[in-house]
Amino acid sequence: MAFRLVLFIIAAALTAAHFFRAENYGLVALSLATPLLFLYRKPASLVLLQLAAYGATGNWLISALLLIQMRQQIDRPWTVAAIILGSVALLTLLAGVLLNSRTMRERYK
Repeated sequence: MAFRLVLFIIAAALTAAHFFRAENYGLVALSLATPLLFLYRKPASLVLLQLAAYGATGNWLISALLLIQMRQQIDRPWTVAAIILGSVALLTLLAGVLLNSRTMRERYK
C-alpha cells in the first residue's frame, strides 16, 4: 500500500518539476495537490488519481516525441533523452496502474 502511495507521489513531483520548468505554475500547484486526494477515501478520488497519472503519462510521451523531433532536426543526440523521458512515462503509468489494485479498491469503498 505504501509503495503505491510513494510511487504516485514521486510521479506527481516529477510532473510538477516538468511544469515548473515550463513556467506553468498553475499546473505545478495542481500536480503537487493531486496526492492530497489520497486523504479523501471515496472511489471517485481513486478514479481521479488514476486519470491524473494517465494524463501525466500522455504528457510525458508527447514531451518525449517533441524533444526527439527537435533534437533530430538540429542533428543532436536524442537517445538518452528518449530513454529518460520514456522511463519517467513508464513510472507514471505504473503509478496509475497500481492504483487499480484490489487493495486500493477495498480501501476506497
